[in-house]
Order: sequence, then C-alpha cells, then structure tokens
Amino acid sequence: QPVDISTLSPGDFVRRQGDPANWAPYEVVSINIENNTVSVTHPNITLPDPSLPASELLAFDPSQSPPANTVADTQPALQQLHQLLIEPISDLLPANADDPVVFIPQEQLFLIPFAALQNAEGQYLIAQHTVLTAPSIQALSLIEPSATPRQQNPLIVGNPSPMPQALAPLPYAQTEAEIIGQTLSTTPLIQTSATESTVKQQLSTAGLIHLATHGFFNESNPFEGALALASDSTYEDGFLTVAEILEQPLTAQLIVLSACDTGRGRITGDGVVGFSRSFLAAGAARVIVSLWQVPDEATSSLMVEFYQQLQHGQSEAQALRQAMLTTRETYPNPHDWAAFTFIGVNRPSH
Repeated sequence: QPVDISTLSPGDFVRRQGDPANWAPYEVVSINIENNTVSVTHPNITLPDPSLPASELLAFDPSQSPPANTVADTQPALQQLHQLLIEPISDLLPANADDPVVFIPQEQLFLIPFAALQNAEGQYLIAQHTVLTAPSIQALSLIEPSATPRQQNPLIVGNPSPMPQALAPLPYAQTEAEIIGQTLSTTPLIQTSATESTVKQQLSTAGLIHLATHGFFNESNPFEGALALASDSTYEDGFLTVAEILEQPLTAQLIVLSACDTGRGRITGDGVVGFSRSFLAAGAARVIVSLWQVPDEATSSLMVEFYQQLQHGQSEAQALRQAMLTTRETYPNPHDWAAFTFIGVNRPSH
C-alpha cells in the first residue's frame, strides 16, 4: 500500500513501486514534508538521486526482517566506541565529573551519542564526565561566554496546533512547555498561540529559546530542514526552516531544540550543516540538539529536569548531565535519554 509520509522516521524501511518483491527494502534517511519527498539508501544500489517522491514509495511490511547489515546491536557498539575513542585518552580526562570535556567530532562521529558510550564495566561516559561538543576548533574559538542572564526574555514553545501537513500533536511537549514556563515564570506559546509569525517576532529578543515540537532534517538540502509551528497565514506555512533561522538576528544565550533529529544535517569536513550551525551563525551562544527521533514522554521528563537543574545553579552542560542521569533511572534505554548533545561554550555554574 502507498506509504504515509507523516508516519515515517529515519531508520524506517520502505519499498519502491516496480521493484522485484525479493529485493531488499530502502532505508529512510530523512523526510521532507514540504516537498513530499523521502531520502533513502539501499544496501545493494547506489541511487543517482537519493531523494524520491513519496508517491513512488510503498509501505514495508514490518513482519519482514530488514537486511542483517542494517540492524545494529546497540550495547556492543557503544562499548566498542568507548574502547576506540575514550580508553586511549582516559588518563587525560578530568577526575571531577563536573569539569567539562569538549569533543570535536569528525564526519560520522557527529552522530555518536558520546554520553552513552559504555566502558567494559557497563558504566556510561555521562556518569563520569560532563560532555560537550563543538562543530570545529575554529567555531569553538568564535563562541564567547556571555554575562547576559540565560533566562532573560525566555521564549518557550510547545505542541503548536494546528501543525502543517496534519502532523500528529505532541501532548507531552505541551506539558513540558507549561512546566518549564512555570519554572521560568513566563507564559509559553502552546497550541494556536505558537504560530510561525509569533515565534519569529520573538526570536531576536529572547535570551533563551526552547522549542518543543516536530523536527525534520534534510541531508541532501540541509537548508530545507524545518521545525513545525502553527501556520497562520498565506505567507507562513508553519515550517521554520534552517534557511529562515539564518535570517534571524539572534542574541539568545541558549537554544534548546526539544525535537527529533535537530542535531543532524549534511556532514561536511567542517561539521554538520543544519539547525545547530544555523542558530550559532545567527548569533546564539549555545545550542542543545538531538541526534535521532526522540520519544515524547521521556524527552519531556528530561527537559523538565534540565531546567530544574539550571534553577539550582548548574551550568547548562552540568544540568544536561544531571537530567540524563535522572531520566535514566526511569527510562534506562539510552535511546530515551542520550539523544541530546550540548554544542558551544559551557557557562560556569553559579
């Protein structure tokens, strides 16, 4: 049967009309809701253009097992990466868990959840260290800590409605925004108040920006990646794109993108071209983004804990670490708590 693009996520499998039934399925890399296209890869075929119209795709029967080479056993992979990346430098890492450790990844390492790397004893890296990442050494040198209060004029957005393309509502994202709004003594933009035009009007003056909604990245054209907001006019379609973010003059000290895949994009020799780079280039100091499709309920719990830790005087990176550790107690699978990564310079705790 024809595929429903709104239900797809990166990592899902689809078939293409006209292909032999015994062919391996295609794996979804990214989804472009606006253009109704899906970027895919195939284990046996090199596609001249990986972006296919959704109308050409068929739903894949989940009862059929995907090819063995596309299924990873997560736990051994996390331990192997720890052995390769962390053990050689373990004696150089700080003994104090609150001291920051900044990773500057290369190529596919930008997709690694460093917080979830696991040593031979089964201990996650986040239990021992406060982890940050930076797009490049040059970018790290250009990001300066600021004395501006991180919570000045906060902009909190959760569960916009109605979202474009009939995207499914996110009830936990709304709860998340409401609780964070109470924590920061501000009124969040939720449902019909979270329109694209309203959010754009407030972006430039917000000292802290928190967006809890659907996120979509586009690997082939990263500037078309988008965050879903409520559409409110013929001029605003409800998708805040990477290209539009670059046009915003930002002064925010912290951007939190509580949405799926916001840390992904086109991987280049100078980092990832996508949401994180666009917000930093527009003037933001620090960004928190996700590396995969995050679950609504667990993410809401993690984000609420993150802001509570900030209120207790933790730095942003320390607060994210504590939020991960706390969320892991209820949701032990790294998929539920390890997706978010902190990019930028860590503000000292106070």
